[in-house]
Amino acid sequence: MITYIKGRLIEKNPAYVVLETAGGVGYYIHISLNTFSQLKDEGEVKILTHYVVKEDSQTLYGFFDEAERTLFRMLISVNGIGPNTACVILSALSVQDVVNAISSEDVRTIQSVKGIGAKTAQRVIIDLKDKIAKASFQISDNFSAVGNNNKIEALSALIALGFAKAPADKVLDSILKEEGIDLSVEDLIKKALKLL
Repeated sequence: MITYIKGRLIEKNPAYVVLETAGGVGYYIHISLNTFSQLKDEGEVKILTHYVVKEDSQTLYGFFDEAERTLFRMLISVNGIGPNTACVILSALSVQDVVNAISSEDVRTIQSVKGIGAKTAQRVIIDLKDKIAKASFQISDNFSAVGNNNKIEALSALIALGFAKAPADKVLDSILKEEGIDLSVEDLIKKALKLL
């Protein structure tokens, strides 16, 4: 199993990164919005990974820190939550938000994520409450704001997460009108995920 990849950041997108390793191999790695916001824009980076092999695909998921990877692995152990859904959860909510919601049995917070219904949210809480209590999460809340072209980056992330372009674009426009243009890509996507 591939536990981490260290390499030069070739491409950085809110839904994925491309890392080039010393051997000249480029790895396409799916990431959450939380990881995106913590990665520097260029240079060498180290990304913790989780490797998913299916009948028709082999996919790498990447994480900035161990807390997010641990939570991702817990989420995909829940019946009905696959890797992509776990990534959407970790994009819409911080690790701390998810841990707090599970610990306090806050179904509404988990259900606020696009694609998560009441039954799935309850299953997440039931299946993970004891595991969360036993695991020690070292949470870092140092999310850096991202610069220009925030709407374009947010839109490409939403499309990569499977949303249609037109409705996503419309939702982003309405958020920017209401909240102003100073929102980070992360905030834009989080707000959009709750509205789409």
